[in-house]
Amino acid sequence: MFKLLLPILIGLGIAQFSMVSDILVWDRYLIEHGELWRIVTGNFTHTNLAHLIMNAAALVLFSYIFKELLTLKKLSILLFSISLLTGLALLFTPIQAYVGLSGVLHGLFVWAAIEDIKNKRQTGWLLLLGVITKISWEHYFGASASTISLINAKVATEAHLFGAIAGGLLQIPTLFLKTNKASDGLK
Repeated sequence: MFKLLLPILIGLGIAQFSMVSDILVWDRYLIEHGELWRIVTGNFTHTNLAHLIMNAAALVLFSYIFKELLTLKKLSILLFSISLLTGLALLFTPIQAYVGLSGVLHGLFVWAAIEDIKNKRQTGWLLLLGVITKISWEHYFGASASTISLINAKVATEAHLFGAIAGGLLQIPTLFLKTNKASDGLK
């Protein structure tokens, strides 16, 4: 697991340096003026060290819990794909700037919950319900004041929703392939 995460955690650390983060932050104006990489890279920058540590710890926890599902290639594809879909979806909101991995983390947990459900693990349903409940709570009551204080910024709860949707969308092809394999056996 450590080999899996080390390059990603190093990348997150490097992205925290201001000379690097300045060219990576999700910034609507700059994206609209051609800096399209920011759609993905903004997810890997953070407001401060506490924000980075909180998201890195969640990524480590995710990777530990779901280590049997992950390879470096699969985790990299998931991180990129959920970042891309989340970054694109944010363009349909009034948000002007965004940083943080939390939207992607919500997507990873939804993706993993559906993996568990496909493998007949009841914990998948609990995890999925937990993510839906958290996002619903944030939508109706807002993010916790302690989190806002810790990261020194407004929590972009829209990114949590879009990340979760992206994680679910990435499961659609696997559900389709599984359905086709099952129907192939009927022929």
